[in-house]
Amino acid sequence: MAVLPGTASAAVGSTDRGGGARVVAQETVGPRLVDLTVSSPALGRTARVRLLTPEGWNERRKNQRWPVLYLLHGCCDTYDSWTRGTDVEDLAQLRNVLVVMPEGGPVGWYSDWWNHGKGGPPAWETFHLGELRPLLEHGYGAGHRRVIAGLSMGGLGSLLYAAHRPGMFRAVASYSGVVHPLYGDFPSGLMDVLKEFGEDPLALWGDPVAQRAIWEAHDPYYLVKRLRTLPVFLSSGDGTAGPFDPPGAYDDLEALLSEMNHALAARLKAAGARLTTDFYGPGTHDWPYWERELHRSLPLLLHALK
Repeated sequence: MAVLPGTASAAVGSTDRGGGARVVAQETVGPRLVDLTVSSPALGRTARVRLLTPEGWNERRKNQRWPVLYLLHGCCDTYDSWTRGTDVEDLAQLRNVLVVMPEGGPVGWYSDWWNHGKGGPPAWETFHLGELRPLLEHGYGAGHRRVIAGLSMGGLGSLLYAAHRPGMFRAVASYSGVVHPLYGDFPSGLMDVLKEFGEDPLALWGDPVAQRAIWEAHDPYYLVKRLRTLPVFLSSGDGTAGPFDPPGAYDDLEALLSEMNHALAARLKAAGARLTTDFYGPGTHDWPYWERELHRSLPLLLHALK
């Protein structure tokens, strides 16, 4: 089935493969970039998804499939941030991969929200893995060989999705990821961020003490047994000025994330995980480092796809 640039695919309007979700709009925004608007019951609204398509995708046959790399964005950002902040479009290694960059909400945390025990929207994990994934496999050439990576909040999301859905992903990478939400005083900081965005801070995972089990279910530090069979890539800086920073710069957040990542790495090593780390020392919480880490992790991710 060929799909011409700027036109809707056969999946537009489809509801039979995505749990009631459907693609309601499609727009070609670059030589290999396609933006989808998906109506999602899990979110109770529409959400955007950017696809970096492989070569030959527009002329694909009905049953033609490509391996898939999911790239998750960070807190307070949007689905187009990876193409805005990095050279992902220009990487020759991805010419034969379908790269999926979905909206995750500015503070969605890649989770189905608890909502004081009621559940319901927003359910980001259900949207990404239960609704969007089958839509992409049905109408957009997504195959069943998948890897996942993300930065900051998206680093957490990539590890959670790999842990929550055993067998769905062949490898996972996290760049400056929030990989241990229960670490130190981070829970109070996370809830402050939710307040800043007008959200009920207890709606996400509840109270970190009263709903401790829910928090642990969304903390990779407590999910290492589910991750130990996968290739895992963890990277972070230490918050001091690195090669992409002005002299004397210091980043408290990256320093805290470095501690989280070292703690998770130690726990993964103790569990016998297939772990690769790039704890590169000086570096802050910024795009030049995440672009570099995407490059450094690609051999691991692409090897898993093959």
